[in-house]
Amino acid sequence: MADDAETSAMRVGNTMSGTVHGTSMQVGSVHGGITFHYAAAPAVGTRPDQVPKPPRRFVNRRTDLARLDGLLAEGASAVLNGMPGIGKTSTLYRWAHDNQQHFPDGQLFVDFAKLRSTAGADLSEALVMCLRALGVPEERIGSGTAELESTFRSESAKRRLLVVLDEVTEPGHVRSLTPKGEGSIVLATSKRRLGELALDDVELVELDVFDPAAAKELLGELCGRAAVDADPRSVDRLAELCGGLPIALRIAAARLHSDRLTLAQLVDELADERQRLGRLAVQGADATGVSATLHLTYRDQSEPAARLYRTLGDLPGVSFDSGVVAAAAALDTAASSRLLADLVDAHLVHRTDDGRYQLHSLVRLHAQETARETDPPETERQIVQRVTTHYLALTTLADLTVRADRLRILALDEVLQQSADRIDEVVRRSPFAASEAPGRDAIGWLEAERPNLMAVLRAAVRFGFDRQAWQLAEVLTVLFLHHRHLADWRESLALGADAAHRDHQPAAEARLRSMLSRPLLDLRQDDRALAELEAAIALADGSGHPVLPGSVRELLGRYWDRRDPERAAAVYRESLEINELAGEARGAALARYFLGRALLVAAEGTSEAAARTTTREGGEPRAAEAERQLRAVYEEFLGLLGKDGAPAPDRRMAARALADLGRAQARCGAEQEARVTLGRAIEELEEQQAFHYEAEALEALVELVEDDGERRRLLERALTIHRKSGNPRAVEIQARLAG
Repeated sequence: MADDAETSAMRVGNTMSGTVHGTSMQVGSVHGGITFHYAAAPAVGTRPDQVPKPPRRFVNRRTDLARLDGLLAEGASAVLNGMPGIGKTSTLYRWAHDNQQHFPDGQLFVDFAKLRSTAGADLSEALVMCLRALGVPEERIGSGTAELESTFRSESAKRRLLVVLDEVTEPGHVRSLTPKGEGSIVLATSKRRLGELALDDVELVELDVFDPAAAKELLGELCGRAAVDADPRSVDRLAELCGGLPIALRIAAARLHSDRLTLAQLVDELADERQRLGRLAVQGADATGVSATLHLTYRDQSEPAARLYRTLGDLPGVSFDSGVVAAAAALDTAASSRLLADLVDAHLVHRTDDGRYQLHSLVRLHAQETARETDPPETERQIVQRVTTHYLALTTLADLTVRADRLRILALDEVLQQSADRIDEVVRRSPFAASEAPGRDAIGWLEAERPNLMAVLRAAVRFGFDRQAWQLAEVLTVLFLHHRHLADWRESLALGADAAHRDHQPAAEARLRSMLSRPLLDLRQDDRALAELEAAIALADGSGHPVLPGSVRELLGRYWDRRDPERAAAVYRESLEINELAGEARGAALARYFLGRALLVAAEGTSEAAARTTTREGGEPRAAEAERQLRAVYEEFLGLLGKDGAPAPDRRMAARALADLGRAQARCGAEQEARVTLGRAIEELEEQQAFHYEAEALEALVELVEDDGERRRLLERALTIHRKSGNPRAVEIQARLAG
């Protein structure tokens, strides 16, 4: 039999001396010094199969597995990353198990987390482990990282291998363990992004949390399809409470079995935020939980990054930018941005496509939990106060940008911390002033920040920052005048009014209570709206404010519009007189507008013929008087001047007047003219983002349109607007469309 590298026995003639490698020998007479080496490592040619078995109930990740399939076809290596507990390791195990046929020379596996905890070393030891698994004898393995890397390249050059690396921390781990053989690849997981590997053509694959459908699929697999089908509402809620995080879903399912809970019972347990993380854990010798998983990543952060992480847990709101973070942490923006980048890299913070940041719901709870254990008790209060001050200033600037001459009770110099003569300059330098449409951009910013602003307002009330709370509620109203989120508007004004009462600010309380009547009326809570208005009248009349009593009466007129138009008109005349006496041009224009509207409502309450002939105190018909009044006030809104004498048209109110002018024209019988006017008004109201009033104008136009398709299109647009704002009117329009 010829001798070669794969012969299992080596024969040596009786004249041979030196060193012989092999597992067995057949010799004759032996002379001289012969050394025998026995290596416990597998023989050369051994096919390693080291990747652990995937979880039995592995579901989902189809898109991610398909992406890895594509990378295999390209011969590209990849690093999977994502937040702790996202399922990076399980995904690699699944893919490796399903693709063994593509790697005829075997699969190598290194768990770097275990190496770091047991051997105190990582890369060199990892290389040694891989070389041993490939059957390389000890004396050929070598020593030192450079030599080990060279040996690994040589040994892998003629093999087709998959190398799976778990929990790598450095790009060098992937580079050094990339096999050289054709068709060989490395797949790794990491808590960090390791973006530097993109320079090595290594793909970075980021796993995301499960969407609701995928979360329910996993729960069905883990809990049993019968249990899931029997209580779908609890399943939906459980998936939401776990935030789609795979480890949380698996632990929840494990608790259902180990603690013999029903889905509804577990949901009730997890509903309490203060207890949620503690109950997303499985007890026992190998106890594990979401909190422990997150803590492993938290403890790896630098002290400044860890401190910022805890700060983010106390930050009210659902998303944030670096400016808010800088205010919360009392850092400059550059420093906060650097630390945020570190936390994003560790997947403790998520950066959204629009450049903002978010915490996963369970990560937020862990950050809060860690802050309670680490920071002084007053820390959260200080954070909320700084964030409230920050948001109050920005919201005030947005309000001023949209409409500088709107009635406000708060003192601008106090809120903006500027002297009165510099406030105009501050407004010009605001984040919205440089845009081509500053008012639109200011409203856009408020709309984007609405969930955060509401969270900040609630937190300010919770910590007793009453002055800032009512001030924030007052300036936040500018958003709701454009985008009518009725539930939020009602809550913000109610919180603000109560805060103003505690702060002993009767003018502010009157302003907020009178404004509160508006969402209450839209929500059909008329009795409460009247009670708030009556309280506001008493407060305003006793406040000594020159204009506020007129403003409150204007809002009282809204209540009487549909009940008693004549009484509404009388109240609007009172408001007009107060505003004219105070020299308040915009307030007077508003009173004249609502007076014209009251006349229109009175005309619409009579028959068409009566509307054209009925007179008020011997004057012209109601509809004609309303048309004249509304046409005049439309021009008045467009001709308003600012405090500096420069033109300051109120295009939003002008568009509202134009819409009511169209209604008046229709009431007077000029239907063609009314259609044109209402069409113009709808365009301008949409441009001004006055969507509630756009919906009203759309409904008015429906009555003048004969084509069924056009009527349906107009009603569907109105339905969309009312649904988005939570207006009960949506139900009526839906019924009309269905009929």
